[in-house]
Amino acid sequence: MKIGEIELSWLGHSGFLIENSKVVYIDPYKIKEGLPKADLVLITHSHYDHCSVSDLKKIIKEGTRIIMTVDSQSKIARFDVPIRMEIVEAGQEVDLGTVKISVVPAYNIDKPFHSKEEGLVGYLIKMNDTIIYHAGDTDLIPEMQKMTGYNNNFVALLPIGGRFTMDPHEAFEAAKLIKPKIVIPMHWGSIIGNKEDAEEFKELCSEEGLNCEILEKR
Repeated sequence: MKIGEIELSWLGHSGFLIENSKVVYIDPYKIKEGLPKADLVLITHSHYDHCSVSDLKKIIKEGTRIIMTVDSQSKIARFDVPIRMEIVEAGQEVDLGTVKISVVPAYNIDKPFHSKEEGLVGYLIKMNDTIIYHAGDTDLIPEMQKMTGYNNNFVALLPIGGRFTMDPHEAFEAAKLIKPKIVIPMHWGSIIGNKEDAEEFKELCSEEGLNCEILEKR
């Protein structure tokens, strides 16, 4: 999917690939071989479907920078090539020149799977005039109120699978709150959630005049 000068691809589940001047991955899981090597990888938390060492091995190269939560550090094994690792938490900013990243909270409010104390995160990735919000494994949380007012190229990647994250209706309420130019459902099609959930989310968004795109897996 082309957004301004950026190419955005869904890799299944919560995994995405952003290609511009940099090659950026978020939570790669069960990805295919032969994808571009990563300049930067963002990991939202340590669960196996978000921090997958076997998938990281497919995309790292010498100098790849992996930004991760503290709980992910123990899972990242020693790789055959030298990489750079950086531990972050919500509230931090990372300036990589052409890519600027804000680390934001992600957690459950009424579910037992991702407490606020565990330190899961989402990311705001700013490239040129485009901002991509990867919400991570989250519910509709008060901090999302700060996500409004961005420019026209504001894209939100929201989990819709339910149980561990928002379901389609909760994600719809989040989309109404933050009002992105484009909203893309994620966290479906693999472990939990299916195409029907994504279609339900899209239908709800359409009724509200929100532009929802369901991406095909790359």
